Amino acid sequence: MNTTTEMMGGCACGAAQFTLREAPMFVHCCHCSWCQRETGSAFAINALIESSYLTLVKGSVEVIAMPSNSGSGQNVTRCNVCKTALWSNYGAAKEAVAFVRVGTLNEPSLCPPDIHIFTTTKQRWLSLGDTIPVMPEYYQRSKYWPEKSVARYKRALSEIKTDH
Repeated sequence: MNTTTEMMGGCACGAAQFTLREAPMFVHCCHCSWCQRETGSAFAINALIESSYLTLVKGSVEVIAMPSNSGSGQNVTRCNVCKTALWSNYGAAKEAVAFVRVGTLNEPSLCPPDIHIFTTTKQRWLSLGDTIPVMPEYYQRSKYWPEKSVARYKRALSEIKTDH
């Protein structure tokens, strides 16, 4: 997992730029067929970080409500100009945790995946190796995340409950 505390990222045209002021809590490489279709690639790599550590520093974005495989939907934040997907918010964490598209970071190599998920639908030609956990579906967070990251996630969730 990356330990760099500040990372910059942005869209394809450069109009929207953002910064992450903390290292991500965890990085997923998702191989579900939904992510494959949505990204037009074999997988999606998302760095999970509290939204409070994510700041848009240039440009403007739009939030698009989109369906998700879970059925609960997701909000995808995109550049207003080129429409590059920068991050999503969904699941139990709602707006408190952003799933930042690692490919939009200026240095995506700083955020290699911590886990491969939904590998039952991964492309057969892709070999994953045995250095990173490989899960057939999802997984139990407390078994794979570092303790500090679990605490950060729980804190973010608790802020949702106190805000409403």
